[in-house]
Amino acid sequence: MKFVRFVMGGAAKAAEVGAVNDKVWASPPPGTKLLASYTCMGIAFPGALAPNTMVGISIIEAESAEGMVAVAYPLMLAGVTVWFVPVMEMPVAGEAEVEKKYRG
Repeated sequence: MKFVRFVMGGAAKAAEVGAVNDKVWASPPPGTKLLASYTCMGIAFPGALAPNTMVGISIIEAESAEGMVAVAYPLMLAGVTVWFVPVMEMPVAGEAEVEKKYRG
């Protein structure tokens, strides 16, 4: 299943968090794959985050909760907040059909 992963923390921890993230993805747990990674260069959530909060956004694929924990826990120990949001992939031109199918 695919997830959008948000990693949020203070800019002072950027070097430490980057090193931890590199270590995690150097040998990811089985069934867990990093598909894309981005750094938000603007105010991701206006009014919800403190100034100088860095936000990393990744698309990952994970087959189990254990795989998600294995890539989140080291980052949490480094002092950042990690959120996973499940996403459903839909074809570009077939969104209405997929929505109708799952509506029932």
